[in-house]
Amino acid sequence: MFTGIVTDIGEIVSLTPTAEGQLHRLRIACRYDRSTIADGASIACNGVCLTVVASGVAGDKTWFEVDAAAETLGMTTAKHWAVGTKLNLERALKIGDELGGHIVAGHADGIAAIVKRDDLPDMARFELRTTRELARFIAAKGSVTLDGVSLTVNTVQDVVFSVLIIPHTLNVTTLGGWRAGTEVNLEVDLMARYAARLAEMK
Repeated sequence: MFTGIVTDIGEIVSLTPTAEGQLHRLRIACRYDRSTIADGASIACNGVCLTVVASGVAGDKTWFEVDAAAETLGMTTAKHWAVGTKLNLERALKIGDELGGHIVAGHADGIAAIVKRDDLPDMARFELRTTRELARFIAAKGSVTLDGVSLTVNTVQDVVFSVLIIPHTLNVTTLGGWRAGTEVNLEVDLMARYAARLAEMK
């Protein structure tokens, strides 16, 4: 489990697809201490929970390797990742850690697309479009995870919703680079999904 609070920005330094295109082995450079990364550990990469299969140090950077399988490539923006892609990273939550965002599974539900960016004096406002299936789980003042970042929904109208991003978040995540047309990984709030399921069972 995660909280949607990004702790580093990683960069893909190598990407090796299989011949069948069913699996991508990614090597990601980061600033984490190598001694704290164990094989089998979970790290959320742009909101996608991936399992560490190897790690090491090259120069002054730690690196770790993960495999992105066919379902991940089909359901998320991982299909567009390439060498040089920057990724929001978060380590798995430990018992006793501060829950600064909201409970995040790291299982992206789909993709949302930026339809508009407004740069305001103290923040940026983004409007995003998602599918009707996922939009029913998104509510004003509720939580969503976008590219691994826990955010509060500002407004919702049909399949379009908006979020406001403060300068700190723009500076310490990849969100500052979002533009109209950018696709991002979307995970809806687990509580919203459970509530909808309970309502369906009545």
